Amino acid sequence: MRKQLRLTPFVAVMAIIAAACSSPAASSAPSVAPASGAPESTAPESGAPAALSGELTIWHTYASGAGTEKDTYDKIVADIQSKNPELKITTTVQNFFGAGNIFDKYALEAAAQGGPDLFIVPNDSEGAQVRSNLLQPLDDLAAGKLGDFVQLSVDGCTVDGKLYCIPESLKAVGMYYDKTAVTTPPTTVDELLQMQKDGKIKAGFSQGGYHNFGFWAAYGGKLMDDSGKCVADTTGVDKAFTLFKDLKAAGAKYYPDYAKFADAFGQGQLNVIIDGPWASGGYAEKLGDKLAVTALPSGPSGPSQPITGTDGWFVNPNSTNQELAVAVALLISTQYEQQFVDEAGHIPAVTTATVTDPITKGFAEAVADGFPRPQVKQLDNFWSNFDNAINAVLDKGTDPAAAVKEACTKMNEANKIS
Repeated sequence: MRKQLRLTPFVAVMAIIAAACSSPAASSAPSVAPASGAPESTAPESGAPAALSGELTIWHTYASGAGTEKDTYDKIVADIQSKNPELKITTTVQNFFGAGNIFDKYALEAAAQGGPDLFIVPNDSEGAQVRSNLLQPLDDLAAGKLGDFVQLSVDGCTVDGKLYCIPESLKAVGMYYDKTAVTTPPTTVDELLQMQKDGKIKAGFSQGGYHNFGFWAAYGGKLMDDSGKCVADTTGVDKAFTLFKDLKAAGAKYYPDYAKFADAFGQGQLNVIIDGPWASGGYAEKLGDKLAVTALPSGPSGPSQPITGTDGWFVNPNSTNQELAVAVALLISTQYEQQFVDEAGHIPAVTTATVTDPITKGFAEAVADGFPRPQVKQLDNFWSNFDNAINAVLDKGTDPAAAVKEACTKMNEANKIS
């Protein structure tokens, strides 16, 4: 079991290890009763299955990156609609990265009383959107319906004691590699760097804070103290940034564009990368039996520890179809989750889905050992400041210690912490 990054009691509520389009929200009133396999609590007294009916708008980002998620989602929605002819689901694909990404677009539209009824994303911005009153609390709508969900996934949907999403899957990054080109993958950061220097691997990385955060723990890195103050500049995080700099100098590739990064591995230009389970389906299609995954390399202070997040179905408070939205979310996350596991490599949030694929099993272990993404307010000012720090080190040659110190200072200033 990996060592925690010691964000300490400040986020202790999150530190639980796992046990196992753009159109306004639709206005037609729903009739909510389950199709086959839907939540029993909404079934008619006769026990006969009834159909879901009404209109629902959904946003997702499943077309991003290298995965097969969109194809799986499309098949699931088509099957649901075929069994529920009075149900109309309108789906709009959104960008995950860059300008106009789903988080920013949803925030703008929801604040203007628009947006979808339902959308699925990682819990990256959950805390910030809760504090902006942009998400609908789901405690009443989901009461008594989460018994099959792993507690870690429910915790990932919870902010200040309230539930804000229906869990779908869990995720943390691991190390993919081509096992025909790399017979023995690096298990330590020193091996990773030396193998890159010796030409034994062709490593590549998505250039950003999320994919590279796990390496902080390898050097004892700590982001915040108990008060929420950033202390990364005094806890060894600069050593992780020095690793990034040294890897690039040794020939490793860093990609600001995630799609290009994913394509490079799929096309064989790279044979070792850090990425998540969402991409496993696409990589498996391109690499076949050559694909393997293992944990991130450990370091002098212990194992690396990637952020563990929850992908969840979030409901728009502007929606007039909230009950229908929750019913559809629960249906997909329970009765159809096995399809996401088998076809798209998802780590299920429900205990009723089984994982047999070795790639997915590897990520399931990474999820259990990762650091649960905290939803505290102070984290809102982490991402851009530390993304900028990585860019400064890799693109401008800024001293790692200076870049980390500047990022930490700006984070504390934004959080009004001295």
